[in-house]
Amino acid sequence: MIRKEGNRNYFRKSAAAFLAGAAVLVIAACGERKDFNLMEPEAAEARPVTLYSPMEKTDPNAENVARSASDKTIAMAEEELGVSVNYVTYTAENYQDKTYDDVALERARNNMDDIYLLNPDVIKSLGEDGLLMDLSDLACAQNLRDVVKTANTIDGKLVAIPQEVVAYGLFINKDMFDRYQLELPETPEDFLECCRVFKENGIETPVGANRWWLETFVLAQAYADLYNGGNTEAEIAALNSGESKYSDYMRPGFEFLQEMIDCGYIDAEKALVSEAIEGEGADFLAGKTPIVMAYWGAANTNTAYGDPEFNMLVIGFPSSRGQMPVMPMTGFGVGADAEHEEDAMRVMDVILSDEALQVYAETNRVISPSKNVEVECIPALKPLNDRIEENVYVLGANANMQLEQWGNTCLIVRDLLSGSTVDECMAEFDRLQGEITGG
Repeated sequence: MIRKEGNRNYFRKSAAAFLAGAAVLVIAACGERKDFNLMEPEAAEARPVTLYSPMEKTDPNAENVARSASDKTIAMAEEELGVSVNYVTYTAENYQDKTYDDVALERARNNMDDIYLLNPDVIKSLGEDGLLMDLSDLACAQNLRDVVKTANTIDGKLVAIPQEVVAYGLFINKDMFDRYQLELPETPEDFLECCRVFKENGIETPVGANRWWLETFVLAQAYADLYNGGNTEAEIAALNSGESKYSDYMRPGFEFLQEMIDCGYIDAEKALVSEAIEGEGADFLAGKTPIVMAYWGAANTNTAYGDPEFNMLVIGFPSSRGQMPVMPMTGFGVGADAEHEEDAMRVMDVILSDEALQVYAETNRVISPSKNVEVECIPALKPLNDRIEENVYVLGANANMQLEQWGNTCLIVRDLLSGSTVDECMAEFDRLQGEITGG
């Protein structure tokens, strides 16, 4: 179940704040919608397949314009299959107060497109309603990492597959840690001690935060044991039945955030109104703030943190099991009643093949959903990548959990930033769980 205000407010910048890190680095411009394809003009009669996405495609007639990683894989499908993939793009100007996710839900429920690029809460909603095809039998699905299958399987059906696996971590100014002879934190206690030392040495706000991503701290601490303790399916079943309470899992992470607020390690008022990267990025790059949180791709992107003037490392979030990557999951899905179903499924098999995913991963230097595709990461990302390669992680979104995690946790963290107590936040989790289980 999706918290209604979350669907409208939390994902108001979903194309920029989540899918930007999850699937593409080029976001739809806030101008007039354009539908492009990569076919040459003489091939305009090719069989059409429509794709709803937050990304504007590069004009195929423009000279010397580099196409995005996703464009390259679409071009492979068009050439191999003789189809024309037409993008239908979202822009805020066209849809005014509707979010990318609002529009995705409307379009999918009205069978308006063939393929959709979806955020995790929308994957869950459409999958539970039976509005997405089962992709389990695609050839590309046989090569997927287990984490992808786990996150996007609903009622035994694999309903979405991403072109990259998004991993969130802590971006660390290693030079500042070295200056104060601090080890990189492993546990919540370690992290708080680092913040104390920074604060005592005149660093006003040790952790730069925004209103979107503080839930990563909570999720890492809440589910470190659930995903890494060998009893994942049973624990999720207990949560879904109401035998276990989400609030019991969440409480330590919320108490941790409350302590950071009380100690002045994060600025709750600023975080509540700050956009991702825009709010804290300048201070981090200027060496005023030693710690921020962001997604993997931000370390490769010069418009984010890809070109710092200091030694940067990306590590997992503090947890009882050490540094913990948090991995939400987006994905491409095919409408259950897609007009061009057969061609859409063939396109999926091409753009998500190992060959295409190798192209995508090498272009964007990201983690591939295929267990057969490896791309050497930049040195800054090695600590985070090492944990992922060890299969140590927490899922930030899991379609098997009846209570949607990423958006709801973000919204309740924002309640905490607004002044709600930890107990009030836990009561909200209990209320949401009760709506599902009837308890």
